[in-house]
Amino acid sequence: MLRAGIREQGVGSSVRRRDRIAALCALAGASLLAGCRQDMQNQPKFIPQRGTEFYADGRSVRPQVANTVARGQLHEDAYFYTGLQGGKEGDAMPFPVTLEVLERGQERYNIYCTPCHSRVGNGVGMIVQRGYSKAGNFHTARLQAAPLGHFFNVMTNGYGSMPDYSAQLTPVDRWAVVAYIKALQLSQNAKPGDVAAGERVQPLADIAKEEGSETILAQGWTLPPTTETGTPNGDLYLLPADQIGSPGGAAPAAPSPPK
Repeated sequence: MLRAGIREQGVGSSVRRRDRIAALCALAGASLLAGCRQDMQNQPKFIPQRGTEFYADGRSVRPQVANTVARGQLHEDAYFYTGLQGGKEGDAMPFPVTLEVLERGQERYNIYCTPCHSRVGNGVGMIVQRGYSKAGNFHTARLQAAPLGHFFNVMTNGYGSMPDYSAQLTPVDRWAVVAYIKALQLSQNAKPGDVAAGERVQPLADIAKEEGSETILAQGWTLPPTTETGTPNGDLYLLPADQIGSPGGAAPAAPSPPK
């Protein structure tokens, strides 16, 4: 009897001790969770684009300190980032053009430029055929004579109905697209004498015949009647030269819209 009583008393004490430990652990865990939740909900920080009462002007985003350059803003090569030299559009690539550069330019061009300018750069892309504003035809005399910096400038800042593509294309990709545009211009106006010795170039008409696309080729580069000109008077939108530099000389008079 005595041994049984001692054993029961020992078991009861063990159970109570275990319950107390469990309760203390639960209390500690609750305190820890409550503390973390409080810290994460009320962190001493500013949220972008929100106001604050901490500063007198009420802005949480602080203006850049005068005479300082933030990380990534040190654009020592101004031409690489603007395409401008002395306020005018330059006519040189800021780095050597290799096959890799042209392939990169072709890839970016096919993604971002073909919807308006088409694969061959004639300005009759698919959304133009669906009624969007006329896109630039890279094979016109004005754009063939335009300096390389003009195309970079347009991609950076937009032009007429074309928005800027600075968010989609990094500066190096914009220059790669510029190089590819010049390759497109050469390809559509190439002569037999431009072909390297030993190379054979098949005429486009023969390729179209082999692929059964003679009808498409015969249609030419015509704009559909649904195409908009983008201006109230029906003319092409031409940005003033003093706003974009000198794009290969004065732009010719805008042609009349198609009937």
